[in-house]
Amino acid sequence: MSFASPFSIALVVMTGLALFGLPIGHAMIAGSALYLLLAGQDMGTVAEQLLNGLYTNYIILSVPLFILAAEFMNVGSMTDRLMAFCNALVGRFRGGMAYVNILQSIIFAGMSGSAIADAAGTGKMMQTMMTRGNRYPPAYAAALTAVSSVIGPIIPPSIPMVLYALVSDASIGFLFLAGVVPGLLMALAQMIIVYVGARRRAFPVEAPVPLRDLPRITWNAFPTLMMPVVLLGGIYSGVMTPTEAAAVAAAYALLISAGLYRSVGWADFYGALARSTRSTASIGMLIAGAIVFNYVVTVENIPASVKALLQGWDLTPTMFLLVVNVVLLLLGCVLEGTAILLIVVPVFIPTAQALGVDLVHFGVVVVVNIMIGLVTPPYGLLLFIMSFISGQSLRAIVREVAPFLFAMIVALAVITFIPATVLWLPRLLGYQG
Repeated sequence: MSFASPFSIALVVMTGLALFGLPIGHAMIAGSALYLLLAGQDMGTVAEQLLNGLYTNYIILSVPLFILAAEFMNVGSMTDRLMAFCNALVGRFRGGMAYVNILQSIIFAGMSGSAIADAAGTGKMMQTMMTRGNRYPPAYAAALTAVSSVIGPIIPPSIPMVLYALVSDASIGFLFLAGVVPGLLMALAQMIIVYVGARRRAFPVEAPVPLRDLPRITWNAFPTLMMPVVLLGGIYSGVMTPTEAAAVAAAYALLISAGLYRSVGWADFYGALARSTRSTASIGMLIAGAIVFNYVVTVENIPASVKALLQGWDLTPTMFLLVVNVVLLLLGCVLEGTAILLIVVPVFIPTAQALGVDLVHFGVVVVVNIMIGLVTPPYGLLLFIMSFISGQSLRAIVREVAPFLFAMIVALAVITFIPATVLWLPRLLGYQG
């Protein structure tokens, strides 16, 4: 590929625009339009690809609906009741609040599908609860909230898995199933680090919740705890598609928060709609830019070129997955996860298929990599969010994140090189891959 070729010039312009602060979705659209202009192709292709990609793909509808569901949960008292339930279960152990943080992320994972929604929704609450009375270092509390939030998009439902299905044509239902065991494995890895740290640093033991109060706390949280059951039960029973389930999740969250708990006013309702609209617009522009740029990548035959290059290295499936892990972990240090998912991952998919790598297994490996990237310096988005929420310096949070990052990479290795950890549950329920 020549450095003066239309594709090279478009890449330079796109990168330059992004570095100067233009949102990457807009930069991709501008770079793609420049490519078509320099290549002498019809400029109207930009609009055609953008509109066809956004308005003919039913899967994309689930993204704003999952975001809206998370917003309705956050403005209501669903997260408060969830926190009380988690505290009743594991708060009594040494470092109990740290375990509560991880457990609430596991349960919240079955509702929002977004790591950012998890951190933004419960981050401030967990930060306050863990640092009250100087029980935990503020940087540790912020770091733990950041790393526990990555569990959300691994355990279903998952917005990144929806986007992966968009670029790979893999089954969303089986992708969701495949994320359950890896998500729990990530949580276990984090709990081991908490266990070791709690004893080494003498973290406090919370006052145990009396057993007589447990039924009441569970009953108060029961409608919230039923949300993942309604959501996933509808999908796997065949009653709802994932997109329809996202709509049901949003309606259920609103019904419980406003109707049953009576904790959502008109101002809260409007605020939730406004925030979800802004988030959806941001993600939508990124998807639009990726759709147009992927057209350019296809015209340039980049996936076939990468496939030929990797085949020339005579890689085995295991070596290929190792290469993908290294590349995605490095990219996660400097790029936003959705951009990696929509731009970089499609280039690897033809090679994965040629080597016989199961696309559901590959999808979970990709999503776990991208989630780890959210807490990997220097770019890690969740690190910035928790730095803002906690008021702690990025350096202090990164220092506390390091042990968790090591444990999550070990869990990633298990998920990558032991496919049964990913595919066992989908195969149990009929997956033939």
